[in-house]
Amino acid sequence: MAQGDTRPDRRPDWPATGAFHGFRQGDFDITVLSDGHITVPIGIVAPDGTPADRAEVLAATGDPAAGLVHYKTNIPVLRRGGEVILVDIGSGAKYQPSDGRLEQTLRAAGIVPEAVTRVVLTHGHPDHLWAMLAEDGRLRYPNATYHVGATEWDFWMDPDYRTAMPDVLHPFAEGAQRDFGAIRDRVVMLRPGDDVVTGIRVLDTAGHTPGHISLEVAGGDGLIIAGDVATSEIVSFRYPEARFGYDTLPDVAIRNRARLLARAAADRTRLLGYHWTYPGLGFAEPQGSGYRYVPG
Repeated sequence: MAQGDTRPDRRPDWPATGAFHGFRQGDFDITVLSDGHITVPIGIVAPDGTPADRAEVLAATGDPAAGLVHYKTNIPVLRRGGEVILVDIGSGAKYQPSDGRLEQTLRAAGIVPEAVTRVVLTHGHPDHLWAMLAEDGRLRYPNATYHVGATEWDFWMDPDYRTAMPDVLHPFAEGAQRDFGAIRDRVVMLRPGDDVVTGIRVLDTAGHTPGHISLEVAGGDGLIIAGDVATSEIVSFRYPEARFGYDTLPDVAIRNRARLLARAAADRTRLLGYHWTYPGLGFAEPQGSGYRYVPG
């Protein structure tokens, strides 16, 4: 797609000038890129929400007439010295027509795919993983080492997934096995508490998927790259103990979401959410029995 393409399914999800949001965190220069956005039914985003709750979410982040929430896909690239680290890689052209633009935005930010030295994958869902292979079947980031949570890898790579998983997850498992299989000889398995590199530590935020991880970046008051532990800047904050329809282990997801937001609010730790309004950076402030998302 040409950068000037303005078809409805290809609306820009970053500043039209290409001025991506960048900042310094500890030793890292971080730029937030975009893979576009995906659409998610409001019944998945807020399955327990009242009609008023759902209307508010749709008015702020979605298409009220269609009942669809537009979930942005914010992908940070962290640079330090010769390291160029991507956290998640989007879906390529394999999932929804409104995403799959990371390579375009990466190049617009002055980075070629061959320069990426590490890819960290928070989990194995299509909108985070399925851009692994280019159209010719080769690795899109051919010089990278790939970092994946060991529990996540084992879940998706289960050879008996057809009997171990519900039918709805079978297409996701097939895609994950395709893409994880392509990096089998260059993967580094991660466990909570591990360092990806000095200054980037793995946090256990399982529940959305069994091995979902987030990343804590050292420096200043801290930064947590949250992935999908809190998918909605409205619902997940206001009702951290509410269900999200795509969580594989709902009780675990709720517990880890509540714990992460409580910590971020108490410590005034900045958060970067994968699906929040670009650039997806902000804080959790206590409000009632939950929190308020404050961009910043």
